[in-house]
Amino acid sequence: MRIGVVSDTHNNLGNVTRIVELLNAARVERVVHTGDITQPKTLEVLARLDAPLHGVYGNNDEGEREGLERAAAHYEIALADPPLRLEWAERRLCVVHDPRDLDDLLTGGDDPCLALHGHDHLFRLEQRASTTVFNPGECAGHMRGRNAVGVVDLTDLACERLFF
Repeated sequence: MRIGVVSDTHNNLGNVTRIVELLNAARVERVVHTGDITQPKTLEVLARLDAPLHGVYGNNDEGEREGLERAAAHYEIALADPPLRLEWAERRLCVVHDPRDLDDLLTGGDDPCLALHGHDHLFRLEQRASTTVFNPGECAGHMRGRNAVGVVDLTDLACERLFF
């Protein structure tokens, strides 16, 4: 199973449209948003994904929380407070917005094998014990030509970035 990973879209609708095109072309089976959606209009664009969308709220989502909840319900998008724990393709995943939240989550014996985060807009791919930690990096449009989304193959936890 291949999943798409998106972070910190910050209501950049032009970039979100491109993200949908990239992930649909990559034929991912599910998409994870690691937070900072910021506006319900973004969910309207993300609803064009061919795959179901799951995600967490980020610190910049608090001001529009009610609107985001309504839009998520309308478009059948699964948004939750972090940490979001998922089990797909016999892999345990943990999704947070702020990477500092991973410290407490990755110390127990029930560590996920894939941890996803956003918040800092920085690419990260590292191994922490048995857990792969991944943030595809910038996709909000602040760094033209450096925007990227991620694709993770849950078979072997191979992570790649799609730049736009």
